Amino acid sequence: MNPNRNSILTALLIPFSLIYGAGVFLRNLFFDTGIFRSREFPFPVITVGNITVGGTGKTPHVEYLVSFLKDEFKIAVLSRGYRRKSSGFVVASTTSGAEDVGDEPLQIKKKFPVAEVAVSADRVKGIHDLCRYNPKIQAFILDDAFQHRWVRPGMSILLIDYNRPVGRDLLLPAGRLREPVSSMKRAVIVIVTKCPPSLPPIQRRIIMKELNLFPWQSLYFTTFTYGNPLPVFEEGDPFPDKVKFRANKTPVLMVTGIATPEVFRQYLRNLSAEIKQLTFPDHHNYTRRDIQRIVKEWQAIANEQKVLITTEKDAVRLQKTPGIDPGLRSKMYYIPISVRFIENDGESFKKKISKYVRKNKRNHLIS
Repeated sequence: MNPNRNSILTALLIPFSLIYGAGVFLRNLFFDTGIFRSREFPFPVITVGNITVGGTGKTPHVEYLVSFLKDEFKIAVLSRGYRRKSSGFVVASTTSGAEDVGDEPLQIKKKFPVAEVAVSADRVKGIHDLCRYNPKIQAFILDDAFQHRWVRPGMSILLIDYNRPVGRDLLLPAGRLREPVSSMKRAVIVIVTKCPPSLPPIQRRIIMKELNLFPWQSLYFTTFTYGNPLPVFEEGDPFPDKVKFRANKTPVLMVTGIATPEVFRQYLRNLSAEIKQLTFPDHHNYTRRDIQRIVKEWQAIANEQKVLITTEKDAVRLQKTPGIDPGLRSKMYYIPISVRFIENDGESFKKKISKYVRKNKRNHLIS
């Protein structure tokens, strides 16, 4: 987009941002003064969220929490289940569809079957429903719940995208901020996500200074690590040897329905220089028409060694989408991602979270 045109559009939207900001200010004021009452629970409730629209890596960080807490505690993850077609409170199973519980909750459940995963727009009611569903649950993780102030968490984790500094952003709709930067004060832990794998110490200090956190807040930095490509479908062929894949300049059809596909494409460049990109909106529910479009792009690639690569989140939606030809199914892969803390700060983070859960873990019923 033309920079001047972009600046003009931003200027035109600023009055609407002021109106939006006034609404956010009043809402937070009502919660802060007790006019709106947050519900506090007598057991560990951890929220993971952000103050911006778009992807900051919430699901991989929720998965990171589950990965080390599940060995000691009975964990439940509660989400609203964005873009699901169901309503009310729904408990996920490994055989659920993305239309039932949403793509991200389904991804978490498939990866960690031992954890309880459920969706509910009303988080307070959802916690009560989960307690009734499984009285053995000891701790709750609320996904994308930083703004859901009807629940008062014991531990609030705020995620900030390294590539989109919040201090230089504006409120919606002129910018990407859901809340003003001052709202960061509600977080106990702040994590700067999507950092370069080797983040220089000087850059960490610059970010620390820019964020200007309070003494009681802890700051961490994380990056993503990418696993080996895996077949989207059980009958899929094993992924080719990476060295030969690169040497043969194997073409890739990249299919994504995520907020920031640029980061994913950047990683795929490590695998192939021949990338054809097909993007859909974030959390897109694939239809037969979408599959026809994908097939058309697939057939347009002449090389017989071609592969289709998608994200882990997209894979759980595509698995339930009808009309995919067996020949294409065998060449569809997804790349799992996981979180790694910079400078081995992961152990410090784990200790802080585990200590909180261990001290407050649920061992009784609630009314």
